[in-house]
Amino acid sequence: MSASEPPPSPPPSDPSMAEASQTSHPDPAPFEDASAQARLAHPDSAQATVLRKDPVLAQLAQADPANAPELAHPDSVSSAALKKDPVPAQLAQADAADAPALAHPASLPEPQSTHAIPHTVTHTDPVQVQDAATQAVTTIEPGSEEDSSSSDAGYGTDDSSSTSTSLSSSVRDYAFENGRRYHKFRQGNYAFPNDDQEQHREDMKHAMALAASGDRLHFAPLGPDPQHVIDLGTGTGIWAVEMGDTYPSAQVLGIDLSPIQPTWVPPNVRFMVDDAESDWLYPPDHFDLVHARHCMTAFKDWARLLVSARTHLRPGGWVEVQDIHYFSRCDDGTMPEGYMLQKWLKLVHEGLETMGVNLAGAPELTERIRAAGFQSVDVRVVKLPIGRWPRNPLLKKVGLYLQAVITDGLEGISLKPLCHGLGWTKEEVEVLLAGVRKDLKNSAIHSYFNMYTAYGQKPIVGW
Repeated sequence: MSASEPPPSPPPSDPSMAEASQTSHPDPAPFEDASAQARLAHPDSAQATVLRKDPVLAQLAQADPANAPELAHPDSVSSAALKKDPVPAQLAQADAADAPALAHPASLPEPQSTHAIPHTVTHTDPVQVQDAATQAVTTIEPGSEEDSSSSDAGYGTDDSSSTSTSLSSSVRDYAFENGRRYHKFRQGNYAFPNDDQEQHREDMKHAMALAASGDRLHFAPLGPDPQHVIDLGTGTGIWAVEMGDTYPSAQVLGIDLSPIQPTWVPPNVRFMVDDAESDWLYPPDHFDLVHARHCMTAFKDWARLLVSARTHLRPGGWVEVQDIHYFSRCDDGTMPEGYMLQKWLKLVHEGLETMGVNLAGAPELTERIRAAGFQSVDVRVVKLPIGRWPRNPLLKKVGLYLQAVITDGLEGISLKPLCHGLGWTKEEVEVLLAGVRKDLKNSAIHSYFNMYTAYGQKPIVGW
């Protein structure tokens, strides 16, 4: 082009294309950093793609412009932290003021020098943690409404067995009832849903159990380099994935009736659709740890299950079972006689009994493990407050988790036990749950559950 030639005219714009572009890529919130805003405004930029695909990060970026470039960057540690852990993401979404702290790299766990006490979240105040640990096994001190320092896979198969099923078969099918989704493989063995709503609740339960356990994934004294770990009733697989991250030496297997686990997992983690109450496929003397958590309502024949665990553990290996005793307790007389949560639990217990499930079996775990032939049996019992009533911030956080776990699970937990087991209608269940929700919100009621963690060792000699 010569200097005298005028520059070419731009191609005529297409109004429909401009309109489509505006509707497909909404304008991001204004940012203080002009260069960051330019990158975020561009519809094809990596940062804009992150915000479009992740509504949580988008809301955080809009609520806190100063931290938006860090949150939006697809490779940032803050972004990865919130995407990896749904609980901080949910808390950050609920309280935008705390979003930077929850997502900031400094809030991620520091690497540990030993695997003996694994964890995924580091509490920075040791006094607070120690105080919470003491109160959890003695008496929880109530606080006031103003007391608050925190804001509210791989799959394996085995063609030789009928009890483990390839994901290419009908195991991927689901059963639907009353608007909820249930497992199809061994249909009816488990009384509760497996849909997205329930999976989110299970992940929140995992965060609650970790916080109440001092961030330990287990209490059984494993060595630094276990080789084989199995998680029975793995659910969403979150415990198995974190164990795989914590112990690179171990091959971690999670089994469940529902194929709801992630496909992108650490290379040493895999999942299998299998029934733990059927004959086990694995060789005897194989596992270093057999783990089950929140499975009291999943398994009916605990005696057989624990004998299977003993058979397939290596000599010196450990079994560990953690579960909640779903019976409301109170230490200060604030729980009324007609507490609706306790009435609901009693009805659910009666309904599950008709299906062969014991909801209140957690206190029996120690004796069951001992009766199955294990030695060095021990148990840890801690109190899980229901709601935000504790004064200690860590226990308040546990209470908020548990309150949300119960509230979000009321319908899914109730439908089969009450409708199938006791013959209620769905409308009758909804009337009952209205009263339960009301009592759950009452922070003047200082109720709690006990959580049991029992573990035992297979004898080194004598088998």
